[in-house]
Amino acid sequence: MSAATIDAPVAAPTHDGRIGPRANLRHISALARRNMLQIKADPESMFDAVLMPVIFILLFTYVFGGNIAGKGHEQEYVNYLVPGLMAMMGMNIAMAVGTGVNDDFKKGVMDRFRTMPIARSSVLIAKIVVEAGRMLVATSILLAMGFALGLTVHTSVLHLLAAVALAMAFGASLMWIFILLGLTMKTAQAVQGVAMLVLMPLQFGSSIFAPTTKMPGWLEGFTKYNPLSNLADAARNLINGGPVAHSVWMTLAWAAAITLVTAPLAVSKFRRKT
Repeated sequence: MSAATIDAPVAAPTHDGRIGPRANLRHISALARRNMLQIKADPESMFDAVLMPVIFILLFTYVFGGNIAGKGHEQEYVNYLVPGLMAMMGMNIAMAVGTGVNDDFKKGVMDRFRTMPIARSSVLIAKIVVEAGRMLVATSILLAMGFALGLTVHTSVLHLLAAVALAMAFGASLMWIFILLGLTMKTAQAVQGVAMLVLMPLQFGSSIFAPTTKMPGWLEGFTKYNPLSNLADAARNLINGGPVAHSVWMTLAWAAAITLVTAPLAVSKFRRKT
């Protein structure tokens, strides 16, 4: 065997030493399959995505619906509530990403990824892809329950799909926040605790469950800047009819800003830990 053969590298890297886009996509695809196989092996991990929308829509419709829309008018409240719950689904599903990342470090899964010649960002993006699929399942079940309770689309199917897409885009941006939390906090319980401190005021201090006009002035002011209110109002007007331009663009701006700020921080933190 010649010296040239011995000295030749086994696999030549790209000209700048980085993993190319095509290879990165393959890594994301492979890791996404791995995450989906985990769900298949543990179907209980889908309980939150399957049961949460059913419980929430029944609970809020029959507990708050009569008080907000008037007794006997719960069906009218469904058209107000469902678009708001679409915004809420994204936040609750996103929280699972942070706990999942934290748990993977505890189990040593990330130690195995450390030895593989893969892009570090592909591990996180694959998680977001799979969680976006879980979010789509939860949103589909929510809409199915909504239609069963009397939800009516006053615009068109395309507007309904646009509302779903907007909720998915915003939910995906939130996942970067929770990934960063999962990489920063020491335990999954700590991630859940901090997440709930963020989720509760954002969810209830918004237009998700009730109009904001009867709220105290200081709280009504907060709801105007709450991204969940923008998303809920955008989805609501896309489904029920009404002006959508401002709320849609504000939601997209929030999603873009959150991603641009937290995604690089999460990837950088992940690289340092692996």
